[in-house]
Amino acid sequence: MDSTNSKVRIGVFDSGVGGLSVLKELLTQLPGVEYFYFADQLHVPYGRRSKADIQRLSRAIVEFLFEKKVEILVIACNTATAKALTYLREIFPDRHFVGTEPALKPAAAATDTGKVAVLATQGTFQSDRYTSLTERFANEVEVFENPCYGLVELIEAGKLDDPETENLLRGILAPMLAAGADTVVLGCTHYPFIEPTLRKIIGEKIKIINPAPAVARQTTKIFELMKFEAWGETLLHFYTTGDPEMLERQVEKLLNLTAKAEKVEL
Repeated sequence: MDSTNSKVRIGVFDSGVGGLSVLKELLTQLPGVEYFYFADQLHVPYGRRSKADIQRLSRAIVEFLFEKKVEILVIACNTATAKALTYLREIFPDRHFVGTEPALKPAAAATDTGKVAVLATQGTFQSDRYTSLTERFANEVEVFENPCYGLVELIEAGKLDDPETENLLRGILAPMLAAGADTVVLGCTHYPFIEPTLRKIIGEKIKIINPAPAVARQTTKIFELMKFEAWGETLLHFYTTGDPEMLERQVEKLLNLTAKAEKVEL
């Protein structure tokens, strides 16, 4: 693909609305671009799905986005990155992929107590990619992990500051904080949207590591390296395998943007 002087289109996908936290950073760091956001809300959450299932779904999504002529594909989902990124790069070796991973390296550098809490999904924790991350970057710190069962579903339902969400988080975080964890890694792109609720529980001294800014920086790096051009205005397209009207309401609530979403059957 000849990328010289081309107006860039960027695809972003997640199992649901979590990837909107990455899109939010992209809109800040890389405006003036045409974005295609895909939420696979018919199959959310991805956390407990098999590797084969996630690879199948991810491939169908990226093929749909490639039909829209996207040049960069951002996998704004930790579980899909963990279980499908290597697979997708093997199938589409000429495409530009950006994955999303738990930020263990910056967390290990940030902790003062040497104890880090990682909130992610079962699929992320069970992946070879996550194992490699811990071996490379977290072998000198103590890592506490929790798959946060039910949390993605609450966020998808819009219960960001609901008592049910707060109670779930308190139960997850209490033993980690009691053990001395002073840094919390948001290992799922849904979780930045509950950061205010997290702060309510953990206070201001505990560090929170959100990988979304780093994902946007890597995307910008590829944009500059490939000498892509912006459109001059930001263009947004939204797609979902679920209810388009629900996604439109979620985009308005989470990003304060008016959106028109289309339903897609994979």
